Amino acid sequence: MSANIQAFTGGFSDPVFQSQSVFRMLMDGMARPGSIRAIEHDAGQPDPLGAAAGAIALTLCDHDTPVWLSASFAKSAIGEWIGFHSGAPITREKAEARFAFVEPGVTPSSFGLFSLGTQEYPDRSTTLVIEVAGLGEGQSFTLSGPGILQSKTVEIAGLPEAFLRLWADNRPLFPRGVDVILTAGRSFLCLPRTTKIVA
Repeated sequence: MSANIQAFTGGFSDPVFQSQSVFRMLMDGMARPGSIRAIEHDAGQPDPLGAAAGAIALTLCDHDTPVWLSASFAKSAIGEWIGFHSGAPITREKAEARFAFVEPGVTPSSFGLFSLGTQEYPDRSTTLVIEVAGLGEGQSFTLSGPGILQSKTVEIAGLPEAFLRLWADNRPLFPRGVDVILTAGRSFLCLPRTTKIVA
């Protein structure tokens, strides 16, 4: 299937119900960092975007939320697909993006290149949706912070080595800073900026 055709296919079969369902899962995931959720609704996203990332894009993106895509994603039909189904504009400027979708194995050189919000409007920061090799398998990480009772251990496969350093630089910026959603296939987990991560 050509990239142009892929851009106009897919989407939720019941957009209102399915986007509300995914939104509730995301809000619950942000309230309970590190909890792995599985999205059942098929977004029909083009390759190489994963199913969870596709459903998140259809749920959160709209004409007021510029989207940045990492290199391989930007070369595919993903940008046109997101634009067609959500109306969200694609931007090359990280600082303009409200959402950023990152392919597996890639970590931005700095989270600080994205919008970190302001003291008055911390919600105007970028949320990064980063695809990894697997959730519930791989290296163990210990999470702590708001929404976590004492601590929580999660397994993540394929988290880039630089991620922990970037995350450690991000946390002290609170209330500013980026939030991250890790996705793997149909699964995702949320990492709000208040979460502490230790390998």
